[in-house]
Amino acid sequence: MTVTLSATLAANEDIERRRRAGERVLHLAFGEAGLPVHPALRDKLVAASDRNGYGPVAGAAELRSAAAGYWTRRGLTTDPELVVSGPGSKSLLYGLLLAIGGDIVLTRPSWVSYAAQADLVGSRPILVPAPRGEGGAPDPDLVAAAVLRARAQGRTVRSVLVTLPDNPTGRLATPPTIRRLVEVARDLDLYIISDEIYRDLLHDPALPYTSPADLAPERTVVTTGLSKSLALGGWRIGVARLPENAPDLRAALLAVASEIWSAPAAPVQEAAAYAFTDPPELTERIELSRKLHGTLAHAVRDRFVAIGADVPVPQGGFYLYPDLSHLRLGGSADITRILLDEHGIGVLPGHAFGDDPAAARVRVAVSLLYGTTTDERLTALNSADPLQLPWIAAALDHLTMGLKELSLVRHATLAPALWHG
Repeated sequence: MTVTLSATLAANEDIERRRRAGERVLHLAFGEAGLPVHPALRDKLVAASDRNGYGPVAGAAELRSAAAGYWTRRGLTTDPELVVSGPGSKSLLYGLLLAIGGDIVLTRPSWVSYAAQADLVGSRPILVPAPRGEGGAPDPDLVAAAVLRARAQGRTVRSVLVTLPDNPTGRLATPPTIRRLVEVARDLDLYIISDEIYRDLLHDPALPYTSPADLAPERTVVTTGLSKSLALGGWRIGVARLPENAPDLRAALLAVASEIWSAPAAPVQEAAAYAFTDPPELTERIELSRKLHGTLAHAVRDRFVAIGADVPVPQGGFYLYPDLSHLRLGGSADITRILLDEHGIGVLPGHAFGDDPAAARVRVAVSLLYGTTTDERLTALNSADPLQLPWIAAALDHLTMGLKELSLVRHATLAPALWHG
């Protein structure tokens, strides 16, 4: 088996190399939250720094209790015994693939690591598009047909994965889609893995939100973490809420965890236990983050729309998913290369997310536009109008100019054909 570096990490390293070499590159390729650590979290981590024991594989009792409270306050009553923690939700997702086994249904497009992890464990992902205008959950009727077809071929399909809200599209699957998907999962006896790491970053908190666990807690695993809502990507901590009455799955996941990561870092668990209690100072930080992510995502969308791109309105997180096929400059790899090499704009190609390589769709992340220093990022976070801050305005100007130049390349390419036509 050939394993390659994650597309997001590879792009990040390439862009950083270019910047060190003196190139001016607008970094829109990496899904890091781009904000400083809240001082209260830092203090909790420091205070727990002498905790150097391994601890329970499932995680410290305090963390599991806090995570259970987090979900209960969001309408999903949770027993701490259903909670398992790990070094990031990414690790937990990998452990779940091993524990559940069989093939998995993924949305096309979906986060780059889902299909890659499935390949690593020997699972054959089944890619199914989302309903038109949505993202993060595959079309339920197409899921039913795809699973039945795969099983008729002798394949074992055991799970379907959703992301609420979505990476890469920034969209949120509608409650009717989730309800229908739950019905299909029940009919076909599928586990549902619901990656809800962006849940607290909905741009409009009044937007209707339905987790599959609200409707089918007996077959849904929910994962989340603190890397997005509180910008703790480097701390590596995540939690999973396992289905009710599924002791075999819990035992299998803990067995996997015991052999791969033993237990999450104890000091980080201490800080995470505090974070999952939703203290006011962190709730306020998340609220400010949500607003900043939404403001920048919509501003960047406006720049793409201005050159005729088809861009679904982002609803959560810090992503958007422009379609530049109207420029007729090639597929997703071509448009990504042109944007980076000729216009200094770094994005990720849609085919890295399982999308059609011939379509010129790209994933754009806005979260590294907030500044390069802690002071700049805090200023952006607390600004009533972050788009007017000099460093953000300059980044948006760079994007506007690069996209205009890209559009002009298209017109210049068409001109001779129109003249001779």
